Parts: sequence; C-alpha cells; structure tokens
Amino acid sequence: MKNNFRLKLSSALLCLFVLAGTLAGCNISVNVGSTSHETSADSSAVDYKTSDPENSSSFSENSSLVTVHFLDAGQGDSIFSELPDGKTMLIDASTADCGENIVKYIKNKGYSKVDYLVATHPHADHIGGMTRVVNQLDIGEIYMPKASATTKTYKNLLTAIKDKGKKINTAKAGVEMFSYDGISANILAPNSDEYEETNNYSAVVKLVCGEKSFLFMGDAEKESEDEIRTDVSADVLKVGHHGSSSSTSGKLLNKVSPQIAVISCGKDNSYGHPHKETLSALESAGVRVYRTDEMGTITVTTDGKALDVSTGGASVKGEI
Repeated sequence: MKNNFRLKLSSALLCLFVLAGTLAGCNISVNVGSTSHETSADSSAVDYKTSDPENSSSFSENSSLVTVHFLDAGQGDSIFSELPDGKTMLIDASTADCGENIVKYIKNKGYSKVDYLVATHPHADHIGGMTRVVNQLDIGEIYMPKASATTKTYKNLLTAIKDKGKKINTAKAGVEMFSYDGISANILAPNSDEYEETNNYSAVVKLVCGEKSFLFMGDAEKESEDEIRTDVSADVLKVGHHGSSSSTSGKLLNKVSPQIAVISCGKDNSYGHPHKETLSALESAGVRVYRTDEMGTITVTTDGKALDVSTGGASVKGEI
C-alpha cells in the first residue's frame, strides 16, 4: 500500500512539473490599463525571442541593456533612450506644452544629461519642447538637419543652443553619432540638400543594439524613404509622420521588415493619424502595432538578443 501511495505521489508531482513547464512556455493575454497585449505568463510585457532561448542571456543577468521610451506626447514625437554606461539619447521633444514634463520624465529616470540630442526637423510638434530640454538639462552633442524655419519655436531653440555654448552637428546621411560596446547610432537620411516638403529633411536614425535594431523615421515621407540606399532593416520601426499615408511605403516596409511598429500620435487628432492605409499595410505585413494614443508611453528594452515591450507608461502631456 505504501508503494502504491508513493507511486501515486510521484505521478502527481510529475504531472505538476510538466504542467508548470507547459505554462511557462505559453503566451497569455494580459490587460494593461485599457490595452491588451500578449505576454509571457510570468511577466507584464511582451518578450520577443528570435534566437535560441537556451543561448539567450536574460535581461536581469545582462547589465548592458538599452531601453527606448516612445513617450505619450500627444500629436508629436519624443523618444528617450537609455544607453549603456549611463548615456542617453533624445530624439525630438514634441510640442511646447510637453517640454517641462519631458524634462521631468528624464530626471525621474535618474538622468540630468542628454548625451545625444536629435531634432529631426524644425516642425513645432518635434522641437516645441526642446528649448526647455536644452535649458534645463546638461547637453552633449546636438544633431539637426540643414532645414530652417521662421517660427518663434525654431528661433527660441537656436537661441537656447547658442546661450548654452553648444554647436550643432549637421544631421545627414552617413553621419555616425556613436559606436561602442556593440551599440551604435547612425543617420541614414536626409540624402539630398533641398526638398520642397520640410518633412523630407527629417533625420532618420538607426540604433543598433547587438542583434536588435531600431529605425526612427521622424516625419520622413516617401521621397526621402526612396533615397535611402543603406541597410534599413530593423526589428522596431518608429513609423514616419505619425502613421500618415504620405510615409511608410510598401517598398520601405519590405526593406525594414520590422517585428514591431510604434506610432506616435494624439488621441482623436485632427489629421486622422494614423491613416487606414498605413495600418492596413502594417497589418498585411504581419507587424505588431503599438500606438501612443491608445497605449500611453511604450517602452522597448533589449539585451541585444530579445525585445521586451511594455505599455501604459506615464504621459508627458500633463502632470507626472
């Protein structure tokens, strides 16, 4: 009888072990605020692993992580990246009313300096909050394309940069921003000196982190997209021009072949962004889409081998 009991107990423990292993390997749907996305059973984020799990170092065991925050900044762009060795990069700073809270967001993450500051082009929904960033934080290198504007917003930014004693590096194709420890950032566009549409002056930045990469398109439209001759393949695509149909051509999408697309736009914005044509193209390509207007700030972390996505982060439109 004791042998039968031991046999039943062993069988039960074996079943529990198998069940636990099965659950650990499956994906489930988890609600984050008003959004829903797939996630592993023991995490509140999406873990995309494309390499052999047995050979992939976990996020917790690897100190060289890169975290990219696609800020919920209304109808504007602002992307803050935490890089190894305590360095940071900020691409755009949305509208003027977001500037103070972008500064707060960065400080709340424990930083007082932006090592690499990129103003993709001189539209107010990209540089509106940048004057406050320049005035209130330590600034390293600044990159801007040779595209001017007559707006007060643009002039204020130039004044702030001058008063800070900083120089502007020209953002154009072929410029390497940095490269160290398997991390690099290069500017892929603009490729021409003159455009009729200011959006096409947008600095397009590719951030490479080990085996993973990000492509930040600014507001670049199809004309600029077609001029890019270098490798644009990336795992994460920051969709150009807030998801407008003027950007993200089928040609570009095929070249990038992203797993994830992030669209920065304001809720119920007057432009109708993102346009249905862009959403349809992304869906047809099998790309998972994340939107700041629906999901809040979207954070993507990588150890160079896997991507971890979380949503529902703090907005920089109001008090933090």
